[in-house]
Amino acid sequence: MSDLGRLVAERYRLVERVGRGGMGTVWLAEDELLGRPVAVKKLLVPPHLNDDEIETLYERTRREARSAARITHPHVIVVHDVVDDEDLPCIVMEYVPSVTLGDLLKREGALPPGEAARIGRSMAAALRAAHDAGVLHRDIKPANVLLGHDGRIVLTDFGIAVQSGTPSLTRTGELIGSIQYLAPERLRTGIAEPGPACDLWSLGATLYQAVEGHPPFNRDTAIETAYAIAAEDYPPPRNAGDLAPVIEGLLMKEPGRRMDAHEAERLLGGQAAGRGTVLDAPTTRPQPAGAPADPLGATSPTNPTAPARKGKRGRRTALWSAAALVVAAAVAGGVLLLPGGGTGATAPRPPESKTSGHPASLPPVPSGYRLQKVGHGFSLPVPDGWKLSHPPGGDIAYVDPTKRAGLRINIVPFAGASDPVRHWRETEEDQTRRDNPGYERVRMDPTKFRGRPAGYWEFTFDGKAREYRAVELAFAGADGTQYVVYLSAPNTDWTRYRPVFDTAIKGIRLPA
Repeated sequence: MSDLGRLVAERYRLVERVGRGGMGTVWLAEDELLGRPVAVKKLLVPPHLNDDEIETLYERTRREARSAARITHPHVIVVHDVVDDEDLPCIVMEYVPSVTLGDLLKREGALPPGEAARIGRSMAAALRAAHDAGVLHRDIKPANVLLGHDGRIVLTDFGIAVQSGTPSLTRTGELIGSIQYLAPERLRTGIAEPGPACDLWSLGATLYQAVEGHPPFNRDTAIETAYAIAAEDYPPPRNAGDLAPVIEGLLMKEPGRRMDAHEAERLLGGQAAGRGTVLDAPTTRPQPAGAPADPLGATSPTNPTAPARKGKRGRRTALWSAAALVVAAAVAGGVLLLPGGGTGATAPRPPESKTSGHPASLPPVPSGYRLQKVGHGFSLPVPDGWKLSHPPGGDIAYVDPTKRAGLRINIVPFAGASDPVRHWRETEEDQTRRDNPGYERVRMDPTKFRGRPAGYWEFTFDGKAREYRAVELAFAGADGTQYVVYLSAPNTDWTRYRPVFDTAIKGIRLPA
């Protein structure tokens, strides 16, 4: 406690130590120039580190300040200054009288779903702002969520955050974060640098812990936890209530199917307000070039392709694989698994089909689907029970039994090559926004379909009775024929219906 009362950078008087973590000590201090309380985070340097490792810690501290300073949002900690103290960098931040979510859960146990939703909505909003600023947090967990005494919720500790366009501070094979909140794709592939979807997985694990009192994958050792995250199902939450679909959407194993920050913020906002997640039916869908917009109502069934449970031999093999990955990472560069769990993940990316299109190279039609010929030698898997429909505009549609979810296919023979993303941005998005109240783009990106340029568009919009989500893939065949495959479904059920689109795209058969 020798630092008590000391003046840092001839300005900040250390008043009380309020926190200590793996990377630093946080002090309540008095800014003697401006006469206000601040938090000063002092870097801790373990004595066994070499010069290169010490410089890496210094640079991480500086990056924490730069990362947080790039984000202007009421739920993100405000950084005031970075100063040197005894040749160590210190971050000067706003002081938020608070308790961490982690400490609250340890002291009082699980929270009611409504309170967890209120906290989760603020976290999702903070992540959305961070990701929009090109910053990934990479260590979302209850210990890094401040619950202010005035009701404010603040995401803090960007100490291992990374900004887009900056060089990595991790070595090959090095994993950074807290194991209980580490996204499964990091463990399966060993990718050191996460993307935005990793932060969303960690948010899901945090929400699960908030309502259940323990993380979703709670094991005795780090290796067993790593295996469980990568290969096992988590116990369904018993106390989540209406929060369960949000947690399910955030804890999807595949990052491309994981709920994004915008959707999580919106759904959690509805739960926090006590009105559940109220969503409504579609009016019009965006059409390929020149086609009139027209209505298609839709909702779709759960994919019947449930994963088979592994036998003992399969479980052992997967466990050894996870163990080998963690050990290899430790040998290659050290596994920085911070106490208390979790790290980030990868943003949902547009699907990129790499199969050749020859029937022998395509996956078999899964159980619960049928291969449906649409026309011009084109066919794709469609769920059993979805009925053929012919909406105006020349599309072919397959509608699920509830008539609230649907799959549409548009084929324009020999239309020639085009850039669908450019077309969408220049003309079609404006039409979609005009014809669909509440339209918001989720993403619009160029991608590839079997080696050929393609476009991916995902968005939400308000229907008459509920909010909808839609996704489409547009690409051209070798002969210039243009194809658009489109799915819409109620947003609340999106995690159940998105597999219909993915299965259809993977199983497309093109003319020989």
